Amino acid sequence: MSIIKAEHITKVFQGSGNDPDVVAIEEFSLEIAKQEFLAIIGPSGCGKSTFLLMVAGLEKQTSGNLFLNNEPVGKPEASRAIVFQEYLLFPWKTVKSNIEFGPSLQKTPKSTLETISRHYIDLVGLNGFENRYPHELSGGMKQRVAIARALANEPDILLMDEPFGALDSLTRESLQMELLNIWQQTTCTVLFVTHSITEAVYLADRVVVMSRRPGRIKDVISIDLPRPRHKDMFASDRFRNYETLLKEIVWEEVAQTVA
Repeated sequence: MSIIKAEHITKVFQGSGNDPDVVAIEEFSLEIAKQEFLAIIGPSGCGKSTFLLMVAGLEKQTSGNLFLNNEPVGKPEASRAIVFQEYLLFPWKTVKSNIEFGPSLQKTPKSTLETISRHYIDLVGLNGFENRYPHELSGGMKQRVAIARALANEPDILLMDEPFGALDSLTRESLQMELLNIWQQTTCTVLFVTHSITEAVYLADRVVVMSRRPGRIKDVISIDLPRPRHKDMFASDRFRNYETLLKEIVWEEVAQTVA
């Protein structure tokens, strides 16, 4: 059963002055199943993040239909949480207060807030840092807080736009593994935008490859690797075969862009 359904979506950004209109996405159709982990990759500027923002309710398609649970996408709401590359934490709030922010807007009782924040602090491995402020945390810790804050709303859909792009490679790999562990303990669907083919293969059930702008779906590759996944998979022949296949598809588009 699909939780997200896009039908023939086109998104045009209107030019200003003498600037021409930009067709970001064209004839984009996709279904994402409930509790699926789906990654989107493709050349820069192909509309990956634009589609994610449309699912979030922060952008509106120019034409076509976009449904969540068979209902047209409306304004942003707590059932769709988003994590960006930038941490976007409240600098004046502690780790605990940042995580409790969403539920507190829903008038959640204080005792329940304590239970929620304790659960997600445990889940993302930030015990002992509950009362620290963002400026006292490493980049990886800040992103853990951002993920915990998103999950504290118990969303149906977790939208992630290059969430690990600003991190060093070791921290990035560590958080990839932690994200999978966290996701497997929830019931949410994940839509994950990334430029990293390795990351997409490691995390996703399916990888959508978009063409150069205007972005269309060039291919959809199912990743037949067992779960739970582990770091030893990176060296396996099956993993490398998926990487090679996806690189060939993406680089065909990149080559046409720079030609």
